[in-house]
Amino acid sequence: MAVPADSRRATAPLLKDLNERTVLEAIRSGAPISRAEISRRAGISKPTVSLALRSLVHAGLVREASHDPDGPSYGAVFFEPVAEAALVLGHDVGARFLRGALCDLHGTVRARQDVELTGADARTALEAIGRLHRALVDACGLQQPRIDGAVVGVPGVVGPGDGRLRLAANVPGLEGMAFGAELRALLGLPVTLDNDINLAALGEQWRGVARGVDDFAFLSVGTGLGAGVVLRGELHRGRNGAAGEVDFVSAGLGRDIDPCAAALSALAADLAARTGARTELAAPYDAREVFAAARAGDDVARAAVDEEARRIALHIVPLAAVTDVALVVLGGGIGANGDLLLEPVRILLGDWVPYPPRLEVSSLGEAAILTGALAVGVRDALDSVFVNRARGSAAPAVGA
Repeated sequence: MAVPADSRRATAPLLKDLNERTVLEAIRSGAPISRAEISRRAGISKPTVSLALRSLVHAGLVREASHDPDGPSYGAVFFEPVAEAALVLGHDVGARFLRGALCDLHGTVRARQDVELTGADARTALEAIGRLHRALVDACGLQQPRIDGAVVGVPGVVGPGDGRLRLAANVPGLEGMAFGAELRALLGLPVTLDNDINLAALGEQWRGVARGVDDFAFLSVGTGLGAGVVLRGELHRGRNGAAGEVDFVSAGLGRDIDPCAAALSALAADLAARTGARTELAAPYDAREVFAAARAGDDVARAAVDEEARRIALHIVPLAAVTDVALVVLGGGIGANGDLLLEPVRILLGDWVPYPPRLEVSSLGEAAILTGALAVGVRDALDSVFVNRARGSAAPAVGA
């Protein structure tokens, strides 16, 4: 049966796109790579590979590379992806700091800066993002860099319908704000807004201790509390985008199991006053000082840290019981104290749940959220640079 002319006209561009995408993926996964090796890996004829290469080189997505250093070239031309074909902007908006970075399609950070935000409200944070954006562009070392988009982590739940922020009390003015829309207008870029702890989980999955783990949770304990849950390799958001709001696990129980910094300070103050034990701690019982004193053997600080471990374990139990994750990653300013927390939490989980998850401290530390933002941005940019590649003019020949 004859194929209608309209179908043939529609099929040719689709096949061309499919071939070019297949060739691009082969180059990304195997660079530096020769035309013959691309043909072998992709299962596409050499003439078709040559046509695809011609288009990809012309679009600035691929370029000739030095030959494979592990073997002879035999005169073949090798190809590699152009990492700077697009850059990705990432931001982590916190109560104390604004962190920003630009990275290329290889995930290499081209510029990074942190700005102190202590006491700032949402409007001040917006202005700081605008200034930091310009500073990062100036510092990246590229003339007229093409920024594909921005991914921004915020301490709140991003509404799946209207994009407005909920449960965002850590930064004054964020609650109910359409922060993403404000950022798009400010930066003139596509903006993806996400919960900061969700992004921290994706950062650990990309470059951290959770690489290769399909089912895990990132539990952040610091000035606030939250979890990012990854199931079957994908971030689990929930119906309202509020999955991982573990500070509600004690709702209705009438028990004080808050492990956050302010609660730890209050606990240390109470123990010092109630027990009468000798201690080097004094008001305001800063959480960092509590951990430092515990390392030095201070009795009150040790008791406070023991209770802190119990409270953290009580928040991991529902995660482990409901999701049966293989790994829980501890992050945040308090969660980072693995030398004092990991072993007691592991012991409690072993006593309380039949299948306790492996417990590790974040390998990315304060960079986890920003790393996750860049991970999401790079993933999206790798696709969009292909979709938006240059078209319409004659492509230059590619060397044999």
